[in-house]
Amino acid sequence: MKKKVWFLAGLMLVLALCIGLAGCGSGSGGTEQTAGQEEEKVLNVFNWSEYLPQEVIDNFQEETGIKVNYTTFSSQEEMIAKIEAGGADYDVIVPTNYTVEGLVQRDMLRKLDLSKIPHIQDIGPEYLDQAFDPGNQYTVPYMAGTTSICVNTDKVKKEITSWNDLWDPAFKNQIVLLDDPRDIIGMTLMSMGYSVNDNDPAVLDKAKDKLKELVPLVKAFDSDSPKTLFISNEVSIGVIYNGEAALAMEENPNITYVYPKEGCIRWMDTMAIPKDARHPNNAHQFIDYILSPEAGAKIAEAFPYAVPSKEAYKLLPESKRNNIASYAPDDALKNGEFENDLGETAVLYDQIWSEIKM
Repeated sequence: MKKKVWFLAGLMLVLALCIGLAGCGSGSGGTEQTAGQEEEKVLNVFNWSEYLPQEVIDNFQEETGIKVNYTTFSSQEEMIAKIEAGGADYDVIVPTNYTVEGLVQRDMLRKLDLSKIPHIQDIGPEYLDQAFDPGNQYTVPYMAGTTSICVNTDKVKKEITSWNDLWDPAFKNQIVLLDDPRDIIGMTLMSMGYSVNDNDPAVLDKAKDKLKELVPLVKAFDSDSPKTLFISNEVSIGVIYNGEAALAMEENPNITYVYPKEGCIRWMDTMAIPKDARHPNNAHQFIDYILSPEAGAKIAEAFPYAVPSKEAYKLLPESKRNNIASYAPDDALKNGEFENDLGETAVLYDQIWSEIKM
């Protein structure tokens, strides 16, 4: 029986190949690019909000003639849902390190042709060959950073040294938190002495109870632009991304960024190509352009997260290079922890998040 199945499958494969070749010869076909066929001059990019200057997009379009359709998301969960619904709608996506492993396991990413990304040679070795993507088979670094505590020292007189300082009742209606379950549940776990990746249901239940005590003190959950609340003096302390803190610090010298003694949360955003992307060659071209020193520097100046390109870093003004939020001290990085793929435990995190925000 097995032999008959394999024979029929082989016959069907031959017929399919013949039909496919005939279709190519007649000029018809599906969305796949055939050998030597040029892609249409279109590229669909899906990125975090407030993460890529329009100037960089415009320059890429002008240099290549490729029209960029640019859309944004505000969470990794939103990005994944959109990819699941229609991966072919996007050619370049920006997954954070902890989602990459799951995307690869589910066969949702295309392997990269690194020969088409020569600027990868400019990337610092500390950003390459990470555990979530050994050999950078599926991703290359976009930007990196930390999630930690931002403080307006003009309004907060006590020294902030710990995640636990956020639970001070004096901060009622003065706190902004990222609207992100991984980061906020993660920092709560770290405040209790646990790993940011803890998956013990009993430990997570304790973290939920502690987080419930913090929520009444919170003025806003905001992942898109938490810096705005600091700049407008509506909050005095919060848990935000390092690039957002750096921008707030530029507006107000009383704002600073603190690395808690329990350790900060580390992360890396990457560029990847969905498996069903319609314009993979254009995608490779775009990824290499983003890694160029000039483009990398423009991105890091506008959105001051840590730029992985050594050559781009050299082009930054000294004030950007020396910003403690953008580029964390070595001891803070060593004390920090990367978020990993949670697997099935992610459901527990989602349940906790839904419950504490009710």
